[in-house]
Amino acid sequence: MRRKDGTTGQRGGPVWTLIAWGATLLFFAPVGWMVLTSFHREADAATNPPSPLAPLTTSNYAELFDRDITPYLLNSAMASLLSTALVLALAVPAAYALAVKPVRKWTDVMFFFLSTKFLPAIAALLPIYLIVKEIGMLDNVWTLIVLYTAMNLPLAVWMMRSFLAEVPREILEAAEVDGAGLGQVLRKVIAPIAMPGLAATSLICIIFSWNEFMFAVNLTAVRASTAPVFLVGFISSEGLFLAKLCAAATLVSLPVLIAGFAAQDKLVRGLSMGAVK
Repeated sequence: MRRKDGTTGQRGGPVWTLIAWGATLLFFAPVGWMVLTSFHREADAATNPPSPLAPLTTSNYAELFDRDITPYLLNSAMASLLSTALVLALAVPAAYALAVKPVRKWTDVMFFFLSTKFLPAIAALLPIYLIVKEIGMLDNVWTLIVLYTAMNLPLAVWMMRSFLAEVPREILEAAEVDGAGLGQVLRKVIAPIAMPGLAATSLICIIFSWNEFMFAVNLTAVRASTAPVFLVGFISSEGLFLAKLCAAATLVSLPVLIAGFAAQDKLVRGLSMGAVK
């Protein structure tokens, strides 16, 4: 419908807004229920149907720290952050070579990176376990760092290649004319322009590393166990401790949620780079 001032009005705006809010609340409902259950006693959390008006308590969180959840969180943080730093250190130069200074048959190179994700992780678990055991690196957080780096590197190269392809060639040529080397170009020219892409890639790599469970539960025991492994301890032969499990899941989810909220503007910009020509 065209207005008198020549602009075009859109009908159904409030309707789509309500639909969007409804979908958001629908997806957030399980998370909200988990947080609410974490403040209930076990007896109240186990009722069927559960009562949202049950008395609230913080005893579940106190028991988590009594069980010493801190080392698990630190192991997850160390594995996630260091592996992400290594991924970016390797992915940015590789993506630069594939996007800005394209190598011959770069599409084949990109397909090779993607093909490394075709093999199910469970199929590689046994040989990886035998190799790690042979070199004496079981229950070592550096083993997880190496594995998470290899796991996230193909995805990071694909993402960063699409981001760096949007960098204007004129800026890079001007930097080269001024005598900037590859390191200076990456630090002073590419990094500021591609910061939204770097933020998006970093956050996705951190999330994947933080949530990884299969390698962590099979290759660690006591010293290097991560937060997802800690959560399994609340599912035992004695029963399911639902309230404590919800408290632990809430506490484990907080760092990723805080990081996502802090970088949400760069994340949206990064994930939309290259989507519109």
